[in-house]
Amino acid sequence: MAPHDLRRPFKRRPISDQQRRRELSLLRQSQHRSDAQQRARNLASSVISLQSSSSPDVDRETLSEPMPDVDTTGHESEASSFDIRQASSLRGPEARKWFASQLMLPEWMIDVPENLSGDWYVLARPAGKRCFVVSADGTTVSRLRNGSVLHHFPSALPGGARKKGVSGPAQSYSILDCIFHELDQTYYVIDMVCWRGYSLYECTAEFRFFWLQSKLDETGACDPPSFYHKFRFSVVPFYNCDQSGLHSAFTGSPPYAKDGLLFYNKHAHYHTGNTPLVLIWKDERCSQYVIDTDNNGQVPNQQHIVLELQDDGKIVTSDDPPVVVNCLNADFIKQSGLSPGSLVRFAIGDGGLNCVDGKFEKADLQYISVSNRARAFADSYSKIMFQYMARHSPLKVEDLASVISQENQQDKPPEVEMSD
Repeated sequence: MAPHDLRRPFKRRPISDQQRRRELSLLRQSQHRSDAQQRARNLASSVISLQSSSSPDVDRETLSEPMPDVDTTGHESEASSFDIRQASSLRGPEARKWFASQLMLPEWMIDVPENLSGDWYVLARPAGKRCFVVSADGTTVSRLRNGSVLHHFPSALPGGARKKGVSGPAQSYSILDCIFHELDQTYYVIDMVCWRGYSLYECTAEFRFFWLQSKLDETGACDPPSFYHKFRFSVVPFYNCDQSGLHSAFTGSPPYAKDGLLFYNKHAHYHTGNTPLVLIWKDERCSQYVIDTDNNGQVPNQQHIVLELQDDGKIVTSDDPPVVVNCLNADFIKQSGLSPGSLVRFAIGDGGLNCVDGKFEKADLQYISVSNRARAFADSYSKIMFQYMARHSPLKVEDLASVISQENQQDKPPEVEMSD
């Protein structure tokens, strides 16, 4: 795709459910002010402290305290503001759900956002393990979405190593949103959540990306590994999503294997949980993993989806509020040994899916089994629809380029013909 190519006109559909969610998310963040500093402190404390949570001297009273409520809308409830001792009590599914809900998770792009060329960044997503990296108290810990520790190591990040004068004040801490790339043993940073104790939750992506570029290199974290800096960090290049930027992200040759494109709304705060203000898009030319595979790494003939069973028998997505896909009768639930909260795997039959305004009008589902216990959440509505579109009528990069071209044409001032 050349940056100057004019593609076939891409006909926009009426305002979509995903576009409405984007507008609502921007409205909510302008109305909502939370204690972002406390939220960052809770996350940093939890990531660091839980590395020793298996220690036998954990307070027994702590283990009996109620679990924190998870608010996947990005608005932290009072119950989710808990201290280090409470975080240490999290185990199994609770730990996986809590840590997964602390990341900002992109929706899958199922329509083209409005003002794509003006309001959005695009970047080539590295293939690898999504994780938080927290540096504090002279150590650095990376933790995966499921809550397990990936690495515990010294780094050049603020507070990240026990060497005076290298990582700044001992009381400082920083939180980075990263993808660990196995092939070159590098943490590729896609976002900055906190820096030297200063929370960036309620800063725009435009500001966070500016700080990320300007601050990370100052620490030496981007230098080659050394005794006090075990892994190299690198900022993922981001571009304005105009014709040139889309072309660079899509066709460029970064030092890592690509796994699709990420799109960030420039005005978006760091929302925890799923957000329509960050989108992921893939095709076969920029990702090895466009269509989900089974446990053997093979693409199944039918699309598989994972849904959560509710008390009333409805099976729903992980969205907030959840999207109802279908309903199971009581006899089937009993015979299958299912219970409320179970994550259940289905195949989509020949009848397919039919959605109107973000709701499933028809879903031909075939029961497979209960999902793997390691899984924390059901699939989101956008993931189900992106996977369905990828099999039947994919959204192509040429469609994105066509929308940008149309936006550029609309922005041009009308030509005025001068007469003598």
